[in-house]
Amino acid sequence: MTAALASPPPPPSATVSLPARRQIGWLSLAAAVVALFIALPILSVATNVFSPGTGDTWAHLASTVLPEYITTTLWLCVGVGSLATLVGVGAAWLVTHFDFPLRRSFEWALVLPLAMPAYVMAYAYTDLLQFAGPLQSWLRATMGWTRADYSFPDVRTLGGAVVMFAFVLYPYVFMLARSAFMERGVAVMEAGRSLGLSPWQSFARVSLPMARPAVAAGVALVLMETLADYGTVSYFAVQTFTTGIYRAWFSLGDRVAAAQLAMCLLGFVVLLLALERQSRGTARFHGSGLRRQPTRGAPLTGLRAALAVALCALPIVIGFLLPAGVLLQMAVTEGDAQFGARFWTLAGNSIMVSGLTALLAVALALLVAYAKRLDPRPLTRSAHWAVGLGYALPGSVIAVGVLIPMARLDNALAQWLQTSFGWQTGLLFTGTVAALVFACLVRFMTAALQTVDSALYRVTPHMDDAARSLGLSPARTLQRVHLPLLRRGLLTAGLLVFIDVMKELPATLVMRPFNFDTLATQAYTLASDERLAEASTATIAIVAVGLLPLIVLCRQIANERR
Repeated sequence: MTAALASPPPPPSATVSLPARRQIGWLSLAAAVVALFIALPILSVATNVFSPGTGDTWAHLASTVLPEYITTTLWLCVGVGSLATLVGVGAAWLVTHFDFPLRRSFEWALVLPLAMPAYVMAYAYTDLLQFAGPLQSWLRATMGWTRADYSFPDVRTLGGAVVMFAFVLYPYVFMLARSAFMERGVAVMEAGRSLGLSPWQSFARVSLPMARPAVAAGVALVLMETLADYGTVSYFAVQTFTTGIYRAWFSLGDRVAAAQLAMCLLGFVVLLLALERQSRGTARFHGSGLRRQPTRGAPLTGLRAALAVALCALPIVIGFLLPAGVLLQMAVTEGDAQFGARFWTLAGNSIMVSGLTALLAVALALLVAYAKRLDPRPLTRSAHWAVGLGYALPGSVIAVGVLIPMARLDNALAQWLQTSFGWQTGLLFTGTVAALVFACLVRFMTAALQTVDSALYRVTPHMDDAARSLGLSPARTLQRVHLPLLRRGLLTAGLLVFIDVMKELPATLVMRPFNFDTLATQAYTLASDERLAEASTATIAIVAVGLLPLIVLCRQIANERR
């Protein structure tokens, strides 16, 4: 998803205008079928909300824990959104409008926390800040204190969760705000100087209002990721809708109650998207049409330069360097006692699920994107929109939506096979990797679709016209013209989905087959048992893999000013 954010939405003018009658057919129909399957979890959750027989469970939840879920989720969103905005916008403003030491390094280094899943960061800071951890142990040894001589804040609270999420997810706001500031950097600064505005006045009265749509979009992404998280809030014992869904499903055994909570959570997501769109209103900001020129920014020296360096370094240290160092130290000195064969089994499971999902996501994204390119009618446009909904859904909602219909299909199929042939097949879909791959595909199809769209729109429509004039069908045009040009974009899309699935925890916990663990579930299980040193081996592997797409993204960011 990260690289997809780095590319702006393509212009609609790149659509190929081929004869309409020729383009309607199996390709458009296949795109509609793909969209239907991707939307199936949402439909499943929505239909089960009104199922009978669970009034007691829902009444119990509504009278006991539901108010806490609502309150905690709201405060979590407010806290994470505010802090991520402050850090992301502030860092983007500094590296865009000022010149100080290490500014070019900060431009790409401020993206690094995206490689650190929030639940991994939570494990690292819990070990660092707990009573027996290195920080408090050092304080007691240095100062001669006892436990009664000082008080230390507890990181496993709602406030701690806010800090974890904000310092991991602020790069979404940073990237979009920085891009918006750079697009109008020279013009805004010149206009501000001509009006006699100071740098702060220019930021508050000109730059920030013009960047508001980009900032709102970044905050919406941050909050959707926050709502989708399970590992951090569960480990910190923060009661949100996500933890409630798992409790209703596993503790109470009530799929309908879980679906009802999932729809409440989905309502939060829809509300966020509506607020993000409303925040933009009818405002439109356009460039002057002149070529964008990089600006050196106002030079900072002395104390101001040191302060700018410290403010930019702080999010990197808190969000990446410090937790990564803690995890690496634990992995090297202690690590997982079962690192050998057990670790490679977990890594193999993670790679298998991630690889299958990435291959399917790229293939289906190419089908949907190419169908829209050939036939931009309401059917294919709606299919394209429906396929892109998955990223807005938390993994827990998708898991509930996938499990309900698949469980019914499994039970019906098993009963039919037993009645007709006397076969005892058990669970054919729910008990296999297929259900987990499907859930991950629904969740992360958007990352592949946006990347493929961006690559496909860079192919000029004249190539399609030339291929058609030579008698090539759309399928042959895709094979012989587009695929060679799309190779890099398809590889990027597959890499993004692969990394996202490697880090995914909520859907994997629910959908995994019996006795099937991945690096993410192993890290969560060990951390939940307070075996943080053993969990460090799996978590550092997840972070290391997550760095791969960020290296590509950081290179793009570093080259933007050249």
